[in-house]
Parts: sequence; structure tokens; C-alpha cells
Amino acid sequence: MPKLFIVSLGCPKNLTDSEVMAGRLAASGFELTAAVDEADVVLINTCAFLTSAVRESETEINRFLSLKKRGKISRLAVAGCLVEREKELLLKKFPQIDAVVGINALDRIDSALNGGANYILPAVRPLTAPRFKVRLTAPHTAYLKVADGCDNRCSYCAIPMIRGPFRSKPVKDVLQEAWNLAASGAREISLIAQDTTSYGMDAGGKPRLYGLLKKLVKLDQTAWLRLMYVYPEKISSDLLKLMRDESGICRYLDMPLQHISDKVLKKMNRRSTESSIKAKIASIRKLVPDIAFRTNFIVGFPGETEQDFKKLADFVSDTGFDNVGVFAYSREPGTPAAVMAGQVPDKVKAERMNELIAAQSRILDKKNAALIGRTVEILMDSPKFGRTYRDAPEIDGKVELTGDRPSRIGAGSRIASRKPPAAAPAAGDFVKARITSASGYLRRATPL
Repeated sequence: MPKLFIVSLGCPKNLTDSEVMAGRLAASGFELTAAVDEADVVLINTCAFLTSAVRESETEINRFLSLKKRGKISRLAVAGCLVEREKELLLKKFPQIDAVVGINALDRIDSALNGGANYILPAVRPLTAPRFKVRLTAPHTAYLKVADGCDNRCSYCAIPMIRGPFRSKPVKDVLQEAWNLAASGAREISLIAQDTTSYGMDAGGKPRLYGLLKKLVKLDQTAWLRLMYVYPEKISSDLLKLMRDESGICRYLDMPLQHISDKVLKKMNRRSTESSIKAKIASIRKLVPDIAFRTNFIVGFPGETEQDFKKLADFVSDTGFDNVGVFAYSREPGTPAAVMAGQVPDKVKAERMNELIAAQSRILDKKNAALIGRTVEILMDSPKFGRTYRDAPEIDGKVELTGDRPSRIGAGSRIASRKPPAAAPAAGDFVKARITSASGYLRRATPL
């Protein structure tokens, strides 16, 4: 039985594709291994969203081709976004690759590795649910891709060229996949897509995320449902009220805004405006006062002036986001923004990025001060570290648990009926604790 080592690059959406291929290969006779020196076969699921991601993917390909040349592995397969971005050019650049599979042919990975043709197929609707899947996350937390592709056509983004048009999974398939994840031990499921709030629009012309969530909250085994990659224009009051009223939905929104200047937003081909963004944030906080916000911003977009950037920095300082990702604009070939006039020098991009990060750091200091003494519910990722609902796995902050054995969760909690954790809590346990200190994205808490 050949042993398979998987390298999954990029975002959680890519990771779910790796899980599908891992399941397919395991079902066809491959044995998964976490040790590269034990592997006979390597699968690299590449990212190509940015030029830097392309470079990282190609570095990994060269690394494993070197291992293959020295006889350390027998076969190398490459899948994912780089395949879609470069297509046949990839094999011309790296002819020693044994198999190439695009994102719309994940179920052909076994055929490709077992000597069949390379597969780069067009996107089809609807997005089909995977027949096989092997979890590559920790047992207690999982990602569920509800849709793929994108129709938003932001001028800086290569995703529509790489992943094709937006297409949703049927509701019944999402529910079945969620049930399978819960049955496998997932206590937290993060719903992901390129634009999660557009779920269902390709199958009827209107969003169906609200209806999907109403069904998903009935999964008793799962304590937290988390929404990632939502667009502000499509967040309805019904969705917010459901989030407020259903304890099983984290009061957390990952809502990439990208900028606040109307001029820059228009050039980005975003639907939002400064006034619409501010109004949406105010309405969200009114309906869900304890909401946690994560967002992303791009600095140095073509034509961004000092005045545009100052407006953005002031917006970050005034709004008080919980978590912010800051990216310097990357000039991606084939995108409209790549040929726009007014390209900003790299040095200016770096300066603006650092300034915006500093502005958010000052906000974080204030938020940390307000956390001291608060009682929180923590989902443990290990015996020592966990997260509150305000922090998504791997990208946000964490809580270090110190002190004695945790007590049983109080009767008012949605997990009150769960068995209390042992003296040393395990990953997947929920613990009630009081924050004692906080610095940056690390908080410390004493169990109650």
C-alpha cells in the first residue's frame, strides 16, 4: 500500500479540496502519512491567488521534485489553483510531475496518480458534494465549503479566472456533509465559500444562507457554527436576528471590506460605499451588540492617495474591529487592476501597511483592557490553549488556560448538558474561565 503525504497550501477553501482528494485516495488504497520521509507519493494542493502564493507553490514543487530525483519519493501529483492558473504551461515548466488535477476534477485524483490522463475540467453547476473526505483539521473543528467560484469580479482578484463562476452545493448535500462532520467529532464548523452570503443565488436568484442556517442549527452535536467570507451587502436583518437568537451560531462575522474610500472602492469594482459600509456595521451592532468583527483591507491599490489612505486609517481607528488582516496590493496578471494607472511604489505600500497594522494594534490594546475580568466560554484546541467565539481557528487570537481544574459549564450555556472536562481539558472540551491578562492576540484565563 503506497504511503501518501499531502501538502495543502493557501486558505481553508483549499484545505477542504485537499480533504476531498485525501478521501478519494484513501478509498483507492493509499495510506496517508504525516511524515514526509515515510512517503512514497506526494500530493501538493497549490495556491495561486497572489504572485507570492504562486512562488510558494513552485518552491514546493521544486522541493519535492528534488526528492523524487534522489529516489526519496516515487511520484508527485500537483493539484489546485496553480493548475487552473497555468494549465498546460505547468507541465511544460515541470515535466517531471507525474499527475496534474484541476479544482473541478478532484474525484479524478486517484485515476491521475494511478497512470491515467491529467485532468483539467471546466466548472459545472451545481457544486457536487464529495463522495469521500478525510478530515485534515483537528477532530473538534472543521470547514464546510458551501459554494465555490465567484461572480463578484473585483478588479484586483484572480479568483474568477481560477475557480470559475459561483456555484452552490444543494442544501441536502450541505446538511449531509455537516452531519458527517458532526458525527466525526466536529464541535465547531466554519462555513466557507468565496462569498458565503451569496449561497443559493445561482439556484434561484436570491440568497439562501438564512434558510440553510436554520436547518444547520438543529445539528445537536455541533456547538458552534461560524460564518466566514461574508459580503456586507448581502447580510440581511433576518440573518442577523437568527445569529442573535440562536446560541449555536457564533456572533462572529468575517467580512472583508478591502477599503473605505469611495474612489478606491469604485476602482476595485466593489459594490460597497463608505456610507453603506458604515450603515451596515451600525445595523449589525444594533441587532447583535456582542458581535465580533474580522475584516481585511488592501493598501496601495492603484490610485490610492495619501488622503484615501488616511480615510482608511481613521476608519480602522474609529470602528474598533476585533481582528484585521492588512495586505499590500499585489499586481496580478490578467486582472483589470494590473493595467490601471497610478501603481503605488512598493515602499509606499509597505509604509501604509505598517501604519494600518499599528492603528489596529492600538485598538487591540483597548479591547484587551476591556477583557480583563470577563468570564468567557473557551473551546479548547489543546490541553492548554483554546479560543472564544470571537476568534476563528488559525487566523485570530487564542486563550491560554492557567490554574486549576475547570468546573462544569453553567446551566445557561448551550453546552450545559455536556460532560465536564477532565482535570486537564482535551481538545474539543468547552471550559468556562475568567480573563486575567491580555496582550496582543494572546489572552490568559483562569478556569472557574
